[in-house]
Amino acid sequence: MTFAPHRLARVRPSSPAQEGPGAGAGPALPEQFFVRNDAAGFDSPEGRIWQVVETPFPTSPANQNSSYRDGWTLGATVTEDEFTFLAPCAPVNVFGMAHNTGAPGRALPPQAFHKAASSVVGPGDAIELCPGTGYTDPEAELTVVIGRPAKNLTLENARSAILGFTIGNDVSDRDAQKSDELWLSAKSPDTFTPLGPWIVVGLKDDGVAISIVHNGTELSPASSDDLGWGVDEILVYLSAFMTLQPGDVIMTGFPAECRRINPGDEVICRIEGIGELRNPVAAGQ
Repeated sequence: MTFAPHRLARVRPSSPAQEGPGAGAGPALPEQFFVRNDAAGFDSPEGRIWQVVETPFPTSPANQNSSYRDGWTLGATVTEDEFTFLAPCAPVNVFGMAHNTGAPGRALPPQAFHKAASSVVGPGDAIELCPGTGYTDPEAELTVVIGRPAKNLTLENARSAILGFTIGNDVSDRDAQKSDELWLSAKSPDTFTPLGPWIVVGLKDDGVAISIVHNGTELSPASSDDLGWGVDEILVYLSAFMTLQPGDVIMTGFPAECRRINPGDEVICRIEGIGELRNPVAAGQ
């Protein structure tokens, strides 16, 4: 990546736009805008003031900005009390890496699994455990966000396909995983892929700390250096057999400690240099 470090977020204004005369019948699609922040201190006063920018995914209809309105034109400044953070992109594909921890993972060929894009939710959204869900735990993962169409990447140019990094929570039903060799029923239920709260462009991803806080207790942390296959190698592997699309996300693996979650719990995924992704756990329908 060659960009100066900054954050990009996909957000929804707190108050809905007013429909003008002649507006089409039926409800409008929920609004979304992309905003940018260049402050080094995420919790500083400057870190809470964002600028409305063009979508970083111009070829993806799912990631187009809404029609502009007062206060939400390009270049306008907005503060965090004026919007809600959404998942930072609406991906076409969500990938995870299997058995990607340390030397044991590297001793096996790289292997990806697919998560349904419909499983993606944003910061603060509930992870819903429906009746019949088995032993379920979260996985805090350094997550690559693809910035351009990419096929047949090499170790020399793999980084050119990366827009930035976000936090992903690869929620997994371990009981379903035992009986479903493709892991679809374990990984793809609705709400099982929280992402966010933003994309950090220019993050140096080597040696960053990864951990989970479960109901206020921080579990044993690990590092991105504990992954078996590195980011560049993962991109080479995936792009060898398919074209990665702008807005696609790749969850790189979870090397730290996790714990079973139940309705009423709170899960915080922490990754150094990005921040925290916080989600409650609720009983689903």
